[in-house]
Amino acid sequence: MSRQNFEEQLDGLHRQLMSMGTLVEEAIHKAIKSLVERDRELAMEVMKNDQLINQMEHEIESGCFRTIALQQPVGGDLRRLGTMLKIVTDLERMGDHAVAIAKTTTRLMAEPYVKPLIDIPLMADHVKAMVRDSLNAYIAKDDQAAGRIAAQDDVVDKLYAKIFRDLIEVMSKQEHTINQGTHLLLVAQYLERIADHVTNICEWVIYMTSGQKTDLNK
Repeated sequence: MSRQNFEEQLDGLHRQLMSMGTLVEEAIHKAIKSLVERDRELAMEVMKNDQLINQMEHEIESGCFRTIALQQPVGGDLRRLGTMLKIVTDLERMGDHAVAIAKTTTRLMAEPYVKPLIDIPLMADHVKAMVRDSLNAYIAKDDQAAGRIAAQDDVVDKLYAKIFRDLIEVMSKQEHTINQGTHLLLVAQYLERIADHVTNICEWVIYMTSGQKTDLNK
């Protein structure tokens, strides 16, 4: 395989990766929208589309392994492909969390919310931006941007802490809200975990560009 063919294959894999990232970002958006608007059909769409996210993960993984086998890359080229393999795993798990949120929508359809959903959508907006920005940092090979994006996890953690406090307070005063409050806490936890996966991506971007593994989950 010539260097030109190798770069063309990498470009194709990068485009697939960005498409997968877009699908994941959309899944998060639709899952939260279904929760806020009590939209069962939208929740079911998130669950159905997860199959496409899983399929893309397998296709990208196969493409990476095929390229490694044919080209036998070393150094920076090998780190790029290894980083891509790690990123698709994180993206697939983000999709799973979006599905979990969509399933929560279907479980809470029959009851009014114990409090307006304000902080959860706000938390989701931060998380979606982090997903998009982390993939842009990967494509640009921008380790400094990766560090800044990972630092935004603090904002997500603070929102999670606020949601946790608010829901615990409601549940402690109104016992009948415990079931719903627990489900909403899990939604916030799923979003927090998605942000952790973004941090993982940022760590791999830094590794890809510098060869150094950095722990940004502190």
